Amino acid sequence: MGKIVECVPNFSEGRDRDVIEAIADAIRETPGCRLLDVDSGWSTNRTVYTFVGDPDAIVAGAVNAAHIARARIDMRRHSGEHPRLGAMDVCPFIPIAGVSMAECVAVAKRFASQAAETLHVPVYLYEEAAQHRDRKRLSRIREGEYEGLAEKLKDPKWTPDYGPVEFVPEWGATVAGARHVLIAYNVNILGTPNQAHRIALNLREAGRGSAQPGRLKAVKGMGWFVDEINSAQVTVNLTNYRITPPHVLFEAVTQEAAALNVGVAGSEIVGLVPLEALMMAADFYSEQEHLFIYQEDQKIRLAVDRLGLHAVTPFVPDEKIIEYLVAEPADEPLAGGSVRSFIEAIAARSSAPGGGSASAAIAAIGTALGAMVAKLTYGVRKFEDVEPQMRKIIPILNETTHELIPMIDADTVAFNAVMTGLKMPKATTEEKAARRERIQAGLKSAAGVPLHAMQLADRAWDPLCEVARHGNPASTSDVQVAARALDAGIWGAHQNVLINLEDIADKKFKTRVGKEAQAFAARASEKFREVMELLDRR
Repeated sequence: MGKIVECVPNFSEGRDRDVIEAIADAIRETPGCRLLDVDSGWSTNRTVYTFVGDPDAIVAGAVNAAHIARARIDMRRHSGEHPRLGAMDVCPFIPIAGVSMAECVAVAKRFASQAAETLHVPVYLYEEAAQHRDRKRLSRIREGEYEGLAEKLKDPKWTPDYGPVEFVPEWGATVAGARHVLIAYNVNILGTPNQAHRIALNLREAGRGSAQPGRLKAVKGMGWFVDEINSAQVTVNLTNYRITPPHVLFEAVTQEAAALNVGVAGSEIVGLVPLEALMMAADFYSEQEHLFIYQEDQKIRLAVDRLGLHAVTPFVPDEKIIEYLVAEPADEPLAGGSVRSFIEAIAARSSAPGGGSASAAIAAIGTALGAMVAKLTYGVRKFEDVEPQMRKIIPILNETTHELIPMIDADTVAFNAVMTGLKMPKATTEEKAARRERIQAGLKSAAGVPLHAMQLADRAWDPLCEVARHGNPASTSDVQVAARALDAGIWGAHQNVLINLEDIADKKFKTRVGKEAQAFAARASEKFREVMELLDRR
């Protein structure tokens, strides 16, 4: 995954489908940009777009979208529930992968400069990109909203960071900046907008002012009524979901609503959400309800259900979770194919895939068998007394299996890197040096991949011993095969480490990796015997 920046521009138009789609098309048609989400609200008369791209593409996409808004949105005719300052109201840039916050600040400034120059509109900078201390908070810049902007621009303290000082009535002003991931989150209240706002005031960090701060940190919010769902909402921005995640806000709203004898009817995430936030919710409800859920998709289902995220529109994980949307498809021709094709590829007249890939697959089969037996033990009435042990080991065996599978292809990729180096030209001194450097780097990788496979597989031994002690005895032969496969996989990976170390010139690397691999191999032999002895005793 290369450099990925997320842009979440908010436009003051949520009713005209032609305008909404024209802005979306401008983003889609920008090379290097991928539009992930379009979320429109009739009552707010606002649309939030989410798209990603590299730093250059993201600036181009945001500018292109702004050009459409300049031609199609007239703020003189705009009204809606959401606070706003301009046609393209706010345009934040967020680091997602391979990008620092400083780079996002630079991106925000490039966008602000280009938008101001080409559209002839005022642009303010906020959050991490703010150039004035009193402009860091978006709410501070928005004070007075669009209706008060003409008067505000007369004050030298509010000279825009970019663009003209004069009021542009059809546009207003745009606020651009760089910030961390923010979750726009609404909780539905079966009451009045006044009650929703009272709850928001009690919870948001600013509370009712400095004399009466709210209960929760990193929360900005208010209450309103949304006509299209016939419901009031506590609408918030969770500015740091690691401080206040959605489930904490939801539970707090539920408590406040109960005190007012008001019902809560689910919630919605506007735009996208980090996977971690949903995992935090799942872990909270699992602990609260004494549930045992270890698979990611089931954790997501639990979080979606408990937070009522289907209440307004269906919550589709592949369309709402950031990591799922930006992830590149796994390049696993071996692991992603059939068992038959993998075995036939090994049998082919070529050096790769070979013993390293086979060893990773064998080790994964061993951990998978261990996971299978643990799962066949858990939940069975006559084995209820060992459920605590199974709860501890099933996630480890399950996770280790999934982490070993990519090692099948990784070993072949590492071997091919060595072969690429060997095929490099060696006619000149420079070519020989470049060839030698490439080969040495390839050999280190070719030794490092099976070493990593050994590290992963080693984590399974203690859980497998627990399976041998407490697992369903009807699956004894499966545990025996699991132990033999795990031992064989580690032994094979060790041989691949050793053969690649032979030609590595870096003596420190050879010594360190050799010792680590030998320790894992020795432990595997010991733990294999322990599993077999435990099974014999039973």
